[in-house]
Amino acid sequence: MRKIMFILLTAIVLSSCGASQVQREARKTFNGGWTLSNISFPNSSEGLQVTLFEDATADCLRNSNWNFISNNNKGTYTVTSATCDTSTRHFIWSIDEVNAATGTYNLLLKPTNADHESTTGNQGFRINIVTLTDTNMVWEQTVNFEGEPFTIRMNFNKN
Repeated sequence: MRKIMFILLTAIVLSSCGASQVQREARKTFNGGWTLSNISFPNSSEGLQVTLFEDATADCLRNSNWNFISNNNKGTYTVTSATCDTSTRHFIWSIDEVNAATGTYNLLLKPTNADHESTTGNQGFRINIVTLTDTNMVWEQTVNFEGEPFTIRMNFNKN
């Protein structure tokens, strides 16, 4: 009887620690190749030179190719602009549910090297998922610029 109770209790604990339905569906949708088609700055000047993910300017990242692997939460992106560093970058990602009632969630993205070791001292980026469908997604990241909130919007299309 104790074995059965132990197994049942273990199963309950393990199932409660798993990802929510929203997170599982988001992971499935993320899986595969995406193109970062546009980067904009709502309510700000479009002529700004902004560096994203402590890596490249918005101009360099436009039309970059992103690949998300959902079974191991690893990914890559490659800049396609000939005037920028076109080497492949690596990252680890996860989905973090913000509000279960509304189904809102964030993407947590941590840059790594090819061996998936952190390149930023275990620091990463939290990005709000505004839209996520089978064909497109929109990310928004709010950062502090000159003491004020500054929004960066990134639009992706599924390859």
